[in-house]
Amino acid sequence: MKNFIEKRRDGLKLLTRAFGYRNFRLYFGGHTVSLIGYWMQRVTLGWLVYRITNSPLILGVVGFTTMIPNFFISPFAGVLIDRVSRHRVILTSQILASLQALVLAVLTLTDVIQLWHVIALSLFYGLIRAFDIPARQAFIVQMVEQRENVGNAIALNSAIFNIARLIGPSLAGLVVAFAGEGICFLTNSAAYLVIICCLLLMRLAPMENRRKDSHPVQDLKEGVRYAYGTGSIRSILVLISVIALMGLPYLNLMPVVAKDVLAGDSRTFGYLMGAVGVGAVIGALIIGTRKSFVGLWKMLPAASVIFGAAIAASSFSRNVYLSIGLMALAGFGQMVQFASANTLVQNIVDEDKRGRVMSLYTMSLLGVLPFGNLLMGWLADRIGAPLTLLAGGSVVVVAALIFATRLGHFREIAITHSSATRSQNEP
Repeated sequence: MKNFIEKRRDGLKLLTRAFGYRNFRLYFGGHTVSLIGYWMQRVTLGWLVYRITNSPLILGVVGFTTMIPNFFISPFAGVLIDRVSRHRVILTSQILASLQALVLAVLTLTDVIQLWHVIALSLFYGLIRAFDIPARQAFIVQMVEQRENVGNAIALNSAIFNIARLIGPSLAGLVVAFAGEGICFLTNSAAYLVIICCLLLMRLAPMENRRKDSHPVQDLKEGVRYAYGTGSIRSILVLISVIALMGLPYLNLMPVVAKDVLAGDSRTFGYLMGAVGVGAVIGALIIGTRKSFVGLWKMLPAASVIFGAAIAASSFSRNVYLSIGLMALAGFGQMVQFASANTLVQNIVDEDKRGRVMSLYTMSLLGVLPFGNLLMGWLADRIGAPLTLLAGGSVVVVAALIFATRLGHFREIAITHSSATRSQNEP
């Protein structure tokens, strides 16, 4: 019994070791509140758009408008992030996001909201996130100074994202029912104030002057050449792009699966989405207990196979409970693959190119996703949701197996890491 308790205690220490850094504790607390607000607004905005237009197509247009800036703007955002304070970029983005939510709240509460307002504000928010997301990714290393703890910080961040995805929509439903959409948007605006305060309370070591005399376009070219010229990073970016194009859009098809394939209702949809969140949290916790990033390059293709296979298998299911189990498995694989990919890139990339590479990572994931949503939506309209899920999951599995044949790219990294670890441990 004593050994069991000690093992659990050691596991908890491994899982929470990133909390040993004051700046990360502040970030985590503020980010948790802002993420709940984000999910409240995201769900409420969809409800508002559908109430105004009664059009699923317009729902897709609004979603596309929010995400497409990641594809076109993120690479240029990476150049900026490698030149100026990442902390300042994140702080500015949170202030602008709070103002965006406030404007949305005022327009809704005064009952003057129109579709063009929603599209314009969604585009504005997409532009904010195109700078914010890669800046956050690059900022993790600055908050968690020891590289072996970066993976833990990424996993904890991923876990809270999915926990917020479970809490936020539920709160949004209650708030909309009792107070209306405008109060939801106002709540999100206030939630951003929490992380703004946390960012202001951080104590950061002064960063070296990273301003460059070179032209920004030249810096962008340099970052692209570096990322796609480095075999390990290139392999990860290509795999993530395929997953974003053919795998991740499965979430958009869940309403169709719940209603038409499983003959269920909104509760069935909620169970499926909840299962994805639960599986993702479990995956994040498993990644969070790893002591280092070594071996993640093997977990990445394995998790991708699990993710793709679960999606493909769900195409044959007509049983609610089986589908819920497969969605939990998909959520698990999805989280492990992205947490592994993010941690690997963070540990491989040169510091002076971190912002640009993480922006390309963001573009490969969130920038490609809107096109995947359109493609998979078109396929589902032509051949049905089950066959679309089968096709998408199968492509992900094939891509993961091809990635597995490229693991030689990571051998040199493993050797270098082992040598560095031995040197640090020598007296």
